[in-house]
Amino acid sequence: MAALAGSAATPFALNLAAMGDAAAQSASDYKAIVCIFLNGGNDAFNTVLATDTASWSQYQRLRNTGASDSIHLPGVGETGGVLPIVPDTAQAGRSFALHPSMAPLKDLFDAGRAAVVANVGTLVQPVTLAQYKAKSVALPPKLFSHNDQQSIWQSGQPEGATTGWGGRIGDVFASGNANAMFTTVSAAGNSVFLSGSQVRQFQVGQSGAVAIRNTSGYLFSSPAGASALQAIINEAGNDPIEQEQVAVVQRAIASQTLLSGAMLAAGPTGVPNPGTYVNPNTGVAATNALAVQLQTVARIIGGRNPLGAKRQVFYVTLGGFDTHDRQKVLHADLMARLAHALAYFDATLASLQGADLRRQVTTFTASDFGRTFTSNGDGTDHGWGAHHFVVGGAVRGRDIYGAFPASGLGHELDVGSGSLLPTTSVDQYGATLARWFGVPDNRLAEVFPNLGNFSRRDLGFMA
Repeated sequence: MAALAGSAATPFALNLAAMGDAAAQSASDYKAIVCIFLNGGNDAFNTVLATDTASWSQYQRLRNTGASDSIHLPGVGETGGVLPIVPDTAQAGRSFALHPSMAPLKDLFDAGRAAVVANVGTLVQPVTLAQYKAKSVALPPKLFSHNDQQSIWQSGQPEGATTGWGGRIGDVFASGNANAMFTTVSAAGNSVFLSGSQVRQFQVGQSGAVAIRNTSGYLFSSPAGASALQAIINEAGNDPIEQEQVAVVQRAIASQTLLSGAMLAAGPTGVPNPGTYVNPNTGVAATNALAVQLQTVARIIGGRNPLGAKRQVFYVTLGGFDTHDRQKVLHADLMARLAHALAYFDATLASLQGADLRRQVTTFTASDFGRTFTSNGDGTDHGWGAHHFVVGGAVRGRDIYGAFPASGLGHELDVGSGSLLPTTSVDQYGATLARWFGVPDNRLAEVFPNLGNFSRRDLGFMA
């Protein structure tokens, strides 16, 4: 929606002719980052599993509740069991695996295009368990709250924040894009992650730009609606508010027209449609909405040259991760969707317009928080730290970054019920991506205000 996509640096007089001239520029130095936000708080313990004898025994003991829908998984080597992965950097005495539904992601890991970043979470500064219990250092506000932790993950501030770190990255690069309104793009509705001080996120749907609606919610895209909208524009007077509204609408129409002409088609003549995924619980093939969102992202990346885009930040989502109940069934399906979508996107980027763009596009996961190691009998409850995936050709893959925490209860990172005290901050995680993206070191603090509290600012997972 271009009404949300304008930049403070974009002249109100911008028109289609000027946009066409800008679109003719070639974006030879292109990079994109894509955030997949797992709404609800992904159970990382059930996503990346420690399978050495000591860890696995704790997993079986604490998660096998005996309930018919227990979240306990089959053991290594059993039919339908977890999928072993062997990271390049050994962690003494440890072995690891992915959830049984994640075979496509295991393939990416084994091929060196996916990595795991262990125990990431919202932090203001490094914290020990003793400091956490004593509340002797600054902690993120409103821990374990969905809305606030989503906001802190995406912006560094609780609910009500106006800018996110994706948008602040966009601020750094907007002037280098011929059309600043396409710098940050959401295929999943409005998100604080993509809002900057200058850039405003451009919202798209499966068919392209989100169409302008009137106050009753009806589209202006019909012939009658378009005629009415044009009449409003033509009759604007000298009132500054009217003129501002007209300028916003004109930008919206112009940018929607440009995007529609630039983005690749969906299907055999453009970006291939994602195949169905198979629900591991039912064996039934179904459409994967996350893969469809990533198809839309790929279609826009395919239009990067006519759009004059050199740097873009994208946002997509997968919901349903607040698994207090029926976790074994629900989480298996979610893991299948995530792995299927990531594999589809990787394959699509490998031959987009006859070029391999995988080294130019990096995809990463984020989520409200992790979950408890203990089971509530049918699921898990809100936690803190969690493991995340980074995928792309520029990723130093086939490895786990950061010390993988102990399994069980009562260890040095257990803040209660096995919920993890993070050892890697969101700021460090994001800054590693931002440096690869090209954010200069002297501007990282603008994007990640807490980064200066951490001695290590690059986790090393990007080449």
